Amino acid sequence: MKGEERSHRRLAVWKMAMDFTAELYSITGNFPPHELYGLVSQMRRASVSIPSNIAEGAARLGNKEFRHFLNIAQGSISELDTQIEIAKMLGYISDNTHMELLQKLTSISKMLYGLARTIK
Repeated sequence: MKGEERSHRRLAVWKMAMDFTAELYSITGNFPPHELYGLVSQMRRASVSIPSNIAEGAARLGNKEFRHFLNIAQGSISELDTQIEIAKMLGYISDNTHMELLQKLTSISKMLYGLARTIK
């Protein structure tokens, strides 16, 4: 099966999560160097986990397994929400960037909940 034919590639939430991850990588590239192995690494791992778990779940045969991986992605969203708050508190991101990231993260979360409801 070609990569373009995989079911996760057709999911709007996966595409949105991929775009969010690329944006987060760019933003965290401006964090202080001493955060590279701290907050930057944590935020990047959490953001990568979201589309990765969507893709892994979509590849599973059963709906129960798919929902399980969507729940893991939701957990990563909560983790990242906290890390974005920390970045704001430490002055690493502006108020505007903070709000934009949280709005996008909320949209991804709502899409995940909607997807999980449709596969029950």
